[in-house]
Amino acid sequence: MLDRSFDDPQLEARRLVALREIRQFGDPALRSPAAPVTAFDDALREEAERMASIMRDARGVGLAAPQLGALRRLIVVRPAEDEPAFALANPVVTWRSDESEYDAEGCLSLGEISVDVSRAVSVRVEAQDIEGRPVSLDSEGFGARVLQHEIDHLDGVLILDLTEPEQRRSALRELRSASAAA
Repeated sequence: MLDRSFDDPQLEARRLVALREIRQFGDPALRSPAAPVTAFDDALREEAERMASIMRDARGVGLAAPQLGALRRLIVVRPAEDEPAFALANPVVTWRSDESEYDAEGCLSLGEISVDVSRAVSVRVEAQDIEGRPVSLDSEGFGARVLQHEIDHLDGVLILDLTEPEQRRSALRELRSASAAA
């Protein structure tokens, strides 16, 4: 997911550099299921730090390893601006509230496209931290939305798959138009 709240030219330049690292719509890695993380080592910690740095520079609030071409179940999220980013390995939503709501979502792999997506208002996620220790996380509101979005990436699911057919068609037209202009 992305955060569109900055208007600084230097931050914009860093965003554009970071976006070149992120796989864009049409890349097969975005549609491929990710394999479980099995090694909790320095390489994993370095990967998570790199992901957090790219996410931050790209003005994102979440990033999944497949968005960088690594097909493993690793995400980094920063759902609150005043909190640090954190990594989760092998995250699974184990509970969703019955209450859901539609809201606009963007994605670092979809350029400037934004579509309305229905998400559970609250979720419980079971995962492992970067050291391999079990983690249970209850989240609601925007944080729950970010977690669901990034976990979907691990299963090859994009927000385009979760929106209404007309919004999907419109977003795909916009993506094709942007691709042709590039």
